[in-house]
Amino acid sequence: MRKTTSAVAVALLMVVSYAAGRRHTRQNATPNPNSRRVLYWVDPMHPDYKSDHPGIAPDCGMPLEPVYAEPGTSLTASEAPLPDGAVGIDLDKQQLFGIRVATVQKSSGSEKIRVLGRVVPEDTRVYRITAGSDGFIRETFNDSIGELVKKDQKLASSYVGETLGIASGFLAAAAGVPGAVGKDGSRTMPYPGAVNKQGVSSLQGYADRLRNLGISDAQIKQMAESHQLPETVEIVSPADGFILARNITPGQHFDRSMEFYRIADLSKVWIVAEIFGSEVQDFRAGTLARVTLPDQGKTFSARVSNTLPQVDPVTRTLKLRLEADNPGFALRPDMFVNVELPVRVPPGLTVPLDALIDSGREQRVFVERSKGMFEPRQVETGRRLSDRVEIVRGLAEGERVVAAGTFLVDSESRLRSNVQAPPKQQQHDKVTPQPGSRPGLAVHASQVKDAACGMMIDPAKAVAAGNTLHRDGATYYFCSERCKRNFTREPEHYLALNPPQRRP
Repeated sequence: MRKTTSAVAVALLMVVSYAAGRRHTRQNATPNPNSRRVLYWVDPMHPDYKSDHPGIAPDCGMPLEPVYAEPGTSLTASEAPLPDGAVGIDLDKQQLFGIRVATVQKSSGSEKIRVLGRVVPEDTRVYRITAGSDGFIRETFNDSIGELVKKDQKLASSYVGETLGIASGFLAAAAGVPGAVGKDGSRTMPYPGAVNKQGVSSLQGYADRLRNLGISDAQIKQMAESHQLPETVEIVSPADGFILARNITPGQHFDRSMEFYRIADLSKVWIVAEIFGSEVQDFRAGTLARVTLPDQGKTFSARVSNTLPQVDPVTRTLKLRLEADNPGFALRPDMFVNVELPVRVPPGLTVPLDALIDSGREQRVFVERSKGMFEPRQVETGRRLSDRVEIVRGLAEGERVVAAGTFLVDSESRLRSNVQAPPKQQQHDKVTPQPGSRPGLAVHASQVKDAACGMMIDPAKAVAAGNTLHRDGATYYFCSERCKRNFTREPEHYLALNPPQRRP
């Protein structure tokens, strides 16, 4: 009987032990609803500062305080630890600061490039009137610079001694050439170019020598018809155009090859625009462009010529030459105009130009990882057209980047990177007193008073974070960027609340 009772007792003890063990296991496997999960750590003085690990606040030197999640909640993307340089901004602040995102998309088609152009005369339409021999100027006639003159219009008269002998030979040669008889019985001397073969050689030779001395074809024809020696050599315009240069005055002696006038026919002009070397292939000969006068609103059509662009030795840009008709002579030499050139853009990824931050050494954008979280990413850019820029490397189609308020996001990213720097690196920073600073701003050797909130802070940490301000010959230190902004907005108010203290 005792053996049976003992066996039953042992069996009951084993069952109770097994049940107790199962209960203990279930309790350990089930999360404790009262356990508290840390989301992040904050500065007790400035809750805007967040850190993903415990430590010391870089602005005030106080221990960071944990912020716990509510029981039963899961970790959201905005609460997750931020990678290096990333910044989290909630939707309300995005709307307040005007931060806007745009989608990286593949675009193609035609764009327009606007460049500044300069009007120059066509070199084939510029005429230089020079002296064929020594002489002097007798008179000038309406030959001021800028005057519009007609072809064969008389500009000046001169005396050249060599013309008399050659003109006499011309008249003698012309006398031996048969002329035409008019209805009234008078004999008319034909123009040298219209004579028959008899006497052509001698007469044409004298005519060419007269042209070499500066006598115009109109005056040679007049000599042939009047059979009289010219008293003066008339200087006439070779074409319709504007006088660009005038180098003579009445009574002036001149030497052979001296330039009298420079006249330009402006019925057609060139427009020279500067472009980069990478854009040359976009502007083929015959490409039509739109030319606009900035102040007058007039528009013209121009065509890229076949002339190859020339490299400017100063700017290292290429000269693109366009030809344009000039009705009414609205386009004048050395006038600046706006040139709009169409460009065919091959398909490629592009983002708004405001999304790009170019430091000179690198280009980067801020990519949206999730709602309210942005991370910087280095990219390689291509051509810039209008208000967009091509992304050659670093982004994928469909990603979203910050397109407005980019510099605000970049400033927040830099500030976060500075305040989260390892303390060992900040301890090596030294504070150099600014020349002319007021005595007494520092209460003791290692700390100074925040000019906005009045808290004692380490000046080395303020300098490392960029939270200093120079005003009226004094240097002020702040525990955070917000205190610095508050002080900048109302300096007199904060100076009245926290006057600088002098050393005893």
